[in-house]
Amino acid sequence: MLALLTYPILTASAVQAQSIAEGQKLAFDRAKGNCLTCHVIKGGDLPGTIGPELSDLKSRYSRDDLIAIVSDETKRNPLTVMPPFGRNRILSEKEINAVVDFLQTL
Repeated sequence: MLALLTYPILTASAVQAQSIAEGQKLAFDRAKGNCLTCHVIKGGDLPGTIGPELSDLKSRYSRDDLIAIVSDETKRNPLTVMPPFGRNRILSEKEINAVVDFLQTL
C-alpha cells in the first residue's frame, strides 16, 4: 500500500503573516537588514536618526517603490547613504520581499 505524505496547507494570510514576521526579524537584525541603524521603527530598540522614521509607508509608497528603495536606492537618489541591499547581495530577493511586507504594516 502506498503511503500518502501530508503537508500542512498554509492559507495566503498565514504565508503573509510568516513573511511579515521574517521581514521584521531581518529589519531588526543588526547583522543582516540592519534598518534600525538609520531608522526609527516602531518596536525597534536603539534606532538611528540618519534616515527618515519608517511609518505610514503603505500610504506613501507602492510595493514596487519600496522594493526599489530597499534593493538599490542609488538608482532613485545617487546621493543616498542607504546601502543597496539587493545590488550588493546583502539581502536576497525573497528577503527584500519579506522586509517590504513588514514595512507595509508600519
